[in-house]
Amino acid sequence: MYITNVMSQAVTTTILRNNLADVLAEVSQERDYLLVTKKGNPISALVNLDFFENLLSATSSKYLKSIEQSREEYERGEVYTHEQVFGKL
Repeated sequence: MYITNVMSQAVTTTILRNNLADVLAEVSQERDYLLVTKKGNPISALVNLDFFENLLSATSSKYLKSIEQSREEYERGEVYTHEQVFGKL
């Protein structure tokens, strides 16, 4: 865990740069978001994809419906491979 301040869920740019894979894994698996700080000031945020989709859905019921449908299709195995979509590159 590379969080510098658990209360604010923040990570410094240096720690982020040096531990990018681990920090991204933490956001995708354990947290909704992390603030990225530089010299103690928040400059950006890393957001879990599910959390981001929920934020988007809060402003668009049509978007929410499309996400729900996509998740249901994925769970049923109704997916395409990269090759099926783009062919052999």
